Amino acid sequence: MARSGTCRFLMRIGLMVAVSFAVHPGFAQDQLVRSFRIGADTASVGVIEASPDTEIEGPQALYSGEEGEIYLLDQVNSRVLRFDPRKSTGLTRSLTLPDDIRPTDLVVVKDTIYVWDGEPRALQPVGSDDAPTRSLAITRSLSAVDEAILSTFAQMGSATTEAAPGATNEAETDEEATRSLSSLNSGKALGRSRQIIASHGRGRIIADIAPVKTSGVLITLRTNGGESLGKLKMQVRSRIGSVEVLDIDRSGRVFVLGENIPVNMTGGPSVFVARYAATGALEGVYELPLDRQIGLSRRFVTVSPEGEVYFLRTRKGSADLLGVGFQRLKDGQVIDLEPSDPSTSFGLSEFARRKGASAAVRPLDRAQVVQTAMQFANARWHVSSGAYGRDPDAACNGFARVRRPGYLHDKLGQEVIGIPYCWGCHGSLSRIAIALTAGQLAGNVCTRNDPRSDVVGVDCSAFVSASWGLATHFTTLAIPSITRELSNPFDLLPGDALNKAGSHVMLFLRFTPDRRIEIVESSTGGCNGRVCRNIYPLGSLLARGYRPVRFRGLLNDMSAPVPVAAALSGAPNGQTQEAETSAAPKIAKQLHRR
Repeated sequence: MARSGTCRFLMRIGLMVAVSFAVHPGFAQDQLVRSFRIGADTASVGVIEASPDTEIEGPQALYSGEEGEIYLLDQVNSRVLRFDPRKSTGLTRSLTLPDDIRPTDLVVVKDTIYVWDGEPRALQPVGSDDAPTRSLAITRSLSAVDEAILSTFAQMGSATTEAAPGATNEAETDEEATRSLSSLNSGKALGRSRQIIASHGRGRIIADIAPVKTSGVLITLRTNGGESLGKLKMQVRSRIGSVEVLDIDRSGRVFVLGENIPVNMTGGPSVFVARYAATGALEGVYELPLDRQIGLSRRFVTVSPEGEVYFLRTRKGSADLLGVGFQRLKDGQVIDLEPSDPSTSFGLSEFARRKGASAAVRPLDRAQVVQTAMQFANARWHVSSGAYGRDPDAACNGFARVRRPGYLHDKLGQEVIGIPYCWGCHGSLSRIAIALTAGQLAGNVCTRNDPRSDVVGVDCSAFVSASWGLATHFTTLAIPSITRELSNPFDLLPGDALNKAGSHVMLFLRFTPDRRIEIVESSTGGCNGRVCRNIYPLGSLLARGYRPVRFRGLLNDMSAPVPVAAALSGAPNGQTQEAETSAAPKIAKQLHRR
């Protein structure tokens, strides 16, 4: 269904290879394909409703299989659901995840389900094919996962792209290898990136993406054997965001995810999938219906082998699979989509116009802010029986889960990384370290209950408050009173934040060369109940209502990113890290002290 606003596109493509298959029209307008209520049976999914300072937590990813079936990662229920989207009353099968896996993303290639749990894990169903419920078993080691799988995980920020598999020397400059934030902040040309896609229609293909000024990219496609598939040129009206080649379907059509991100309050962000014919001509776009009510998910769009585009929408009361409507367009125009939700327009919000509150703060600069944040994410500590708590723990209100954060599950007596998420908790890193060492209960993800006084950790806003050196805890609703909202999201500097008042806040680290953002957050979903680093498409965050803000204590600190880079040791998404920040050893000693 066409939305209000103009749809003007400029794309010139020279795709040389045509494939002869029947062309399927897809959806003429957005359609609700399947809706899941909240629950634990096969017709339901686990959804934790939003509370103050918490987002909705629900299914994290979806992926279309070889026969057009949909795989849905039901993270809260620790399983994968499989169903045929073309059969509204068809059977939904449940695939139970192994007890030691708490994934946040999934990719399906042929008969193997790959999930991301700090690293890729390959799983296959065991038991009768006809059973409505089966188990998933680990079948391969990390070394057996090929580079196409790693690249696909990197598309949505699960795996790092710092050393992209198969990258040419031209694409491996020092700046790109470190994902330096200087590219966007200084106006320099963005770096090249490489994607390897396990497509439904052409097998493995390689896409090299090069920037064209700040509003476009040039995508060069070739097969794994080196055969050229031509070039795609994408240009948006404002500024290009994340660009990901999603798939080539069995008709030879190419599907590319893109973002148009406004600057200086000129309109709102849009996230779309552009579709190109096998001949290279632009056929049209699918505008993804993001809005402020939709919760964060890692992989929110997928393309079927026949070219249908599906979108994952989790909001109050349900999790839905939408078939996204196709808007036919003329070839050779600039992408200019107005937001379907006027509230996403990138003008300064009401909060940004309010008078700022005062806050007690220690003297700090951006390097200190980032260093503190990384200490929360990199902290290693031993899970004592006191910190772990009784097993099973008490169930939370609103859904059948336990108090304990997922990353601590089955980790009694082991070492873990990251300060735990704790609903309503706050405090300095040193105070938390002392409490964990003393065996105080670690973490609390019961966000529908009242905060507990006997648990230690930080929630999202407490983590940002501590990183900014605040003596008190400022919630996401209060953060606008101590910050200045930035009119241009590309003005973000290390130590700034993206805040969604009443919902969630993330500390900004840097832009990646492929135009995404790297952040640190304390989250029940994206971090499995701890503080960790993550990578997100900027446009999708803005469309969901996140606002770029700068703490008033940093307004006069416009320091270069060089000293900050030294604090960014380790890998994103809570992966095991050998190096810690320069101040981290002191914290580590506190956490390891028995």
